Amino acid sequence: MQTRNTWLGRFAAATVLGVTLAIAAAGGAAHAASGPYRVGAAVYGMKGQFMQNWVREIKAHPAVKSGTVQLTVFDGNYDALTQNNQIETMLTQQYSGILFVPIDTKAGIGVATRAAASDTPLIASNTMLATPKVPYIGNDDVEGGRLQAEALAKQIGGKGRIVIIQGPIGQSAQIDREKGEMEVLAKYPGIKVIEKKTANWSRAEAMNLMEDWLNAHPKQINGVIAQNDDMALGALQAIKNRGLTPKDIPITSIDGMPDAIQAAKRGEITTFLQDAQAQSQGALDLVLRQLVGASYKPQSVIWQRYAKDLRWDGGTAKRYILPWVPVTPANADQLYKQVTGG
Repeated sequence: MQTRNTWLGRFAAATVLGVTLAIAAAGGAAHAASGPYRVGAAVYGMKGQFMQNWVREIKAHPAVKSGTVQLTVFDGNYDALTQNNQIETMLTQQYSGILFVPIDTKAGIGVATRAAASDTPLIASNTMLATPKVPYIGNDDVEGGRLQAEALAKQIGGKGRIVIIQGPIGQSAQIDREKGEMEVLAKYPGIKVIEKKTANWSRAEAMNLMEDWLNAHPKQINGVIAQNDDMALGALQAIKNRGLTPKDIPITSIDGMPDAIQAAKRGEITTFLQDAQAQSQGALDLVLRQLVGASYKPQSVIWQRYAKDLRWDGGTAKRYILPWVPVTPANADQLYKQVTGG
């Protein structure tokens, strides 16, 4: 009798447990279909102006403002291990989706693979991972490097001694921009690269680096390629501190940040806009497409802004490549309003 009662008790407990799990599963499915969704944004670092803008724009996405998405931003502090640990934390805490701006193209593949294994949508933004399996939205950095190298070659008449201020070594933006730069410079045998070193996307580091180069090569530097705007502005300040002008040493750059747009309007640098709003809000739209399903309609204005170059394609493509926009005196005011939200 005791054995039978024990068996019945176990059966009843198992039945209750099964019903409880079924209810929990049903509740989880309903939550996944309607939100709110916990989304984590793992960015490589917050010191640079571009990533600060990226974060500002993701917070302005309609789904975040409405409360459909509960967003948490993780500052990777320019360290791959820190970023990996942050994503592991998101997976452990069962975040609904992840936006990933990696500092290292290869180091993040492992956590991206684990996210896929746990059915957690992960989208790379701004910086592409070294795998075709992870969806990406951002610019073609090789093309960006070509654009800035061509611009500098034109400004210095196809000959001269130049320096290159690199981004963090190993990050895809640094690798690809430099690939495009060197591809173009190879066509100009009269141009010689006399210095090349990273300033880690930092304005202050770039200013110090440029000051060192001006001391080491007095009156011998004819141009600067800076792989982002912050570093270009640091180099510009060093040049001004020396009593020189951008006409003496032209600078080309990439990003289209507010300060750089103003500098371009004044004719102090040449830069090309990559749209932080498109990269961040576009990535969140792609995560939401995976969470909601085929019925999801993208909410960011960026899909209309770049309708000629950027197709939604149902939100399931692996690559969404944004166009570079040259910053000119004619469009500087418009682009400044766009990137500042003014």
